[in-house]
Amino acid sequence: MSTLASISFNHVCKYYKSEKKPSVNNFHLEVADGEFLVLVGPSGCGKTTTLRMLSGLEEVSEGEIYIGSRFVNYVSPKDRDIAMVFQNYALYPNLSVYENMALGLKLRKVAKHEVELRVKKAARILEITNHLDKKPNQLSGGQKQRVALGRAIVREPAVFLMDEPLSNLDAKLRTQTRAELIKMHQALQTTTVYVTHDQTEALTMGTRIVVMKDGVIQQVDTPAEVYSNPTNLFVASFIGSPAMNFIKGSISESSGKFYFMNKRLNLRVPESYYPFFRKTTCNLREIVLGIRPEHVISDQQAVSEAQDWKVSALMEIKEMMGADTFLYLKIGEDQLISRVVEARENYAANESLEIALNMNRAHFFDEKSGNSICC
Repeated sequence: MSTLASISFNHVCKYYKSEKKPSVNNFHLEVADGEFLVLVGPSGCGKTTTLRMLSGLEEVSEGEIYIGSRFVNYVSPKDRDIAMVFQNYALYPNLSVYENMALGLKLRKVAKHEVELRVKKAARILEITNHLDKKPNQLSGGQKQRVALGRAIVREPAVFLMDEPLSNLDAKLRTQTRAELIKMHQALQTTTVYVTHDQTEALTMGTRIVVMKDGVIQQVDTPAEVYSNPTNLFVASFIGSPAMNFIKGSISESSGKFYFMNKRLNLRVPESYYPFFRKTTCNLREIVLGIRPEHVISDQQAVSEAQDWKVSALMEIKEMMGADTFLYLKIGEDQLISRVVEARENYAANESLEIALNMNRAHFFDEKSGNSICC
């Protein structure tokens, strides 16, 4: 299949005349051969601009981009050995699926038997062999997206670039096509850079995730590491659904032990956090405690075993979500969500109940800078 290629972004910036700040600021990253890298962040964070600079559709204002060992800043898109997949399928309505997939190869004067070989191979990978004679208007949205992917696959590029390719699909089709993309990457092992605002796509698909905000990289790591150890409040709030719970307070030391405290809470902090508190330069009186919904414990037996982390809460809403149930809780002015796998049915609105925060899985952030204290 294609030749594998690494990608290097060397302090890349993009400036637009109409903007005071750069759209992409000092983007510095190595992408390994065969990696599936996901750029994720809210609208306007610079992820699509970064992809367009890599593709050659946008000029680089500062810095250097390499595909393999080749400097590509001034190389035209058609000569970069890349294939792009966009959210809009851009299929020719008058051509069959086969003809849509084969067109780019025919324009490159690829031999007829080679075109047929590549198209049928891609069709098998994407499970659209039975649709090769159909026109686009005979296909579902998911099938059209697979044809667009097939058109990219047959080119056998060094790099796939994908800009929110699933955003036009409904929820069920997104899930199915996401699985197909994962299988496709496992089969082809082609270096892929994928842009999305959907953190579920990022967590399920990426070898690594690049979380961006305001044109700046916030964190680069595996999905598991980004979820479990976010480097700052933005990453912690953006990655995860429902989002991480946050409570403002302070860290106090008494008799050699540390506690997280505010008007309603006095929670002992596990000893594993002590070295971070002792070496930090941030103000321990202005701390944000972060805790994932799955670590807000409402099971009464588990709560009874967590005496140092127990607190009374008001259960305002119970939201059934199939296998999961979300309890919307209030502790004074602080609001929390608890994810429960098997919630008891007799929780009632405005019921007071005992909960516990699993402090072994807590995160502590400097309120002023937003940075994690424990990284």
